[in-house]
Amino acid sequence: MAIEIHPLTTTGGDSLTLSQRIGSIAVEFFRFLLTGSVAAIVNLGSRWIFSFLMPFEAAVILAYLVGMVAAFLLFQKIIFKAGSGDVKKQIRRFLLVHVVGITQVYFISWGLADFGFPAIGWTWHAEDLAHFIGVATPAFSSYIGHKYYTFK
Repeated sequence: MAIEIHPLTTTGGDSLTLSQRIGSIAVEFFRFLLTGSVAAIVNLGSRWIFSFLMPFEAAVILAYLVGMVAAFLLFQKIIFKAGSGDVKKQIRRFLLVHVVGITQVYFISWGLADFGFPAIGWTWHAEDLAHFIGVATPAFSSYIGHKYYTFK
């Protein structure tokens, strides 16, 4: 039985119950996580390659930028379907949302790799695991930022 508090209206004018709207957002968030995972794999893979050429911390930053390009294209075309919007405005907003994200990724990755894991004696793929956890951290804040700011 659906909860019918107050019907919400979609952009097409159709009414949705609260439970339908929550279900729709849950599906969209799941799709966001899947496409974000593809961008994260691009991020992680490029960091692994960059680590052969530069220090870990610099590789994390550069890899994040590569992952951002992949994420922008995926989110714009697949998740938020914002193809008709002002692309320059979307890029500016996307970058602002990702300033928060890159800050989270950097400090989590660096903190775990340099302090957290050494404190507990973790050495097996410590930088890889630290970076993986760092990349996963901003999933929710990025979804909110992109849905309600970047691609609105």
